Amino acid sequence: MKEELKILFYLKKNQSKKNGLCPVMGRIQVDKSMAQFSLKIDADAALWDTKAGRMIGKSKLAQEVNRVINRIHLVIHTRYKELKKIHPSVNANDLKNASQGIAVTQACVLDSFRTMNESISQRIGIDYTQSAFEQYINAYKALEKFIQEKLKQKDIPFKALTYSLVEDYYAYLRVDRKFSIGTSGIYLIYFRKVIRNAVNQGILSHDPSSGFESETKDAVHKALTKEELDKFMADEPRVRQQKKTKDLFLFAVFTGLSYIDMKNLTYNDIRTMEDGSQWIVSKRQKTGVDYRVRLWDIPLVIIEKYRGQMPDEKVLDIPNKMTVHSGLNAIAKRCGITKKLGVHMSRHTFASLITLSEGVPIETVSKMLGHEHIKTTQRYAELSLDKITEDAKLLSTRIAERFTFID
Repeated sequence: MKEELKILFYLKKNQSKKNGLCPVMGRIQVDKSMAQFSLKIDADAALWDTKAGRMIGKSKLAQEVNRVINRIHLVIHTRYKELKKIHPSVNANDLKNASQGIAVTQACVLDSFRTMNESISQRIGIDYTQSAFEQYINAYKALEKFIQEKLKQKDIPFKALTYSLVEDYYAYLRVDRKFSIGTSGIYLIYFRKVIRNAVNQGILSHDPSSGFESETKDAVHKALTKEELDKFMADEPRVRQQKKTKDLFLFAVFTGLSYIDMKNLTYNDIRTMEDGSQWIVSKRQKTGVDYRVRLWDIPLVIIEKYRGQMPDEKVLDIPNKMTVHSGLNAIAKRCGITKKLGVHMSRHTFASLITLSEGVPIETVSKMLGHEHIKTTQRYAELSLDKITEDAKLLSTRIAERFTFID
């Protein structure tokens, strides 16, 4: 049903003055809500047109009174249109306050989301990374587009949030925007974080999204097989950036470092032990967890290749992620690797092929990767069929030696 605005101007005749003038009053009605206010001017009751809500005649008083009434009438309609852009429904009292210059104090979702993001931006490098902050920005933009496209609003007040609206937003992410389950879930988490903040601040009495559960799907972490890694290593790029990309990927494959940790790696992070072996000993930027990993021949060769070329004691020359991914997939195409390669696949390859498949305990791998929880490492682990077969043969031999079946 379309919301209807009505404005009435009338005289308060029970307060008539000796000169015949009466206070002019205004009444705003929006559907069932109503608000009255004084225009702080007086009009001649004998010259008042009740139907028009104006004075008749061309006297100086009539012109002044009508000019004030017309201006206020225009202001009310203007403020009403403005409020309609950000509020699903407008209350007459809020409209009166807005028309009189009194702020309408309803807290709105996008405004609070922006405030939260501004706070996060000041914590980049402390407990948030730049890439994590960018996810919050993207989540904000997705919600903003939903509100504009589906609700035809610029913003919505928290009190307009409902469970069904949260459902509609998630459907919009999955169907209209065709985001993956993972991306949609993350954007919904950030939206619900804004809602929880509103509950904590007393803006909302309860969480309207409570009970809603997004789709879940086990993450598929793909690692390179031994054959694919051999093909990748055998490729000889001619393009300079692809050579850097190959070195970066292989360094990560044999150390397990993430993109940002390779970018931050300095010579101060490399320690030489008593036995002469060299280790990377540092903290992960993402989690702040300590990690240590031994440098084998391949990463040591790559370190020497770039030694002294980078400022600030940095070890490696790291291209931006877009360049890395483009280079990786160009190499993969030449090698006949059908998987879509990304820099993060190197960590999965380190966990699955380089360490676990070679018998390194998962607890040790977890420490090498700098994971806070071993469950995270388990999601990275993809044991090859050859490794499973080998372990099964060893187990079979041990069982045969320890147990004898007597028929």
